[in-house]
Amino acid sequence: MSITNQVYPVIWNQDRVLLIDQNRLPNEYTFVEITCSEDMGQAIKTMIVRGAPAIGVAAAYGMYLGATEIQTENRDEFLTKLEQIAQMLRQTRPTAVNLFWAIARMMRTAYESIGTVAEIKAILLKTAQTINSEDLQTCQAIGDNGLKVLPSNPDKLTILTHCNAGALATAGYGTALGVVRSAWREGRLMRVFADETRPRLQGAKLTAWECVQEGIPVTVITDSMAAHCMKQGLIHAVVVGADRIAANGDVANKIGTYSLALVAKAHNVPFFVAAPLSTIDFELSSGEEIPIEERDPAEIYKVGDTILTPAGVDFYNPAFDVTPAELISAIITEHGAVAPAELKHFREKQLV
Repeated sequence: MSITNQVYPVIWNQDRVLLIDQNRLPNEYTFVEITCSEDMGQAIKTMIVRGAPAIGVAAAYGMYLGATEIQTENRDEFLTKLEQIAQMLRQTRPTAVNLFWAIARMMRTAYESIGTVAEIKAILLKTAQTINSEDLQTCQAIGDNGLKVLPSNPDKLTILTHCNAGALATAGYGTALGVVRSAWREGRLMRVFADETRPRLQGAKLTAWECVQEGIPVTVITDSMAAHCMKQGLIHAVVVGADRIAANGDVANKIGTYSLALVAKAHNVPFFVAAPLSTIDFELSSGEEIPIEERDPAEIYKVGDTILTPAGVDFYNPAFDVTPAELISAIITEHGAVAPAELKHFREKQLV
């Protein structure tokens, strides 16, 4: 079962970035051209590009585009203005740690590079391209490492996932869907169940779209159907992505992940998180310290132009929740799968 129709949501094309407009999927497969840092910030904020690793890649290119906008040959002045661009990009999505990681790497590269401003700009482009290619390799490794921890019985598995942690959320291939893709390639996957993932429906729109592109059997269910499906024995494992992982193994991911983990625990279904090491924030001791983004209530009260709720009601729209480490069977990374409590060993080995 070969992987075809590869999807790359962030593409460097000569002097601009092409982003798949994920707000238009699955009905329209179109690209948005980004030529300046401000437009990249808007693309991240409005979720034209989304998913923690993909946001990191996009931000890296945004930093380079911002560097090209700075018209000075003075190194100190250049670095000061580049820091202003970095700060603008940091404010776009507060929960996804890959955003901050990529920006920090680009700033570190700028400060450590020796040469003229023009030479620093050239190095920044190479760094952004390296971040892009590294993430693709990382996702492929995550997918293959996931095969080692998935249940061995039955021979062909049904995997439930939440939101979209696929090629669209990364440089390509995906984290949670990377595990799915590797399982499909090796003949170990029977079907994917995709939570629709309210309120933005990334599972119904994006995960399902990716699976259809590659001929992977997929069934979309509402978020509230997961417990019923597990009780019926339809789900053998849950695999989700992550936007930030605290040092103790608590995981912030799309809203609804926490309740899904509780349901999986109640039905003895293994619950896996697939994420690159760059998603681990060792500066935070627990998930209680992870900032949770709140988004426009319009995501809840309307679908398209259709209003769903009566006038006069209030709304609460957190984009993420935090799943405690004790509910997670293993965290699957590019360096292997580990129990959440063992994440510290990655730092001790200086892999992070």
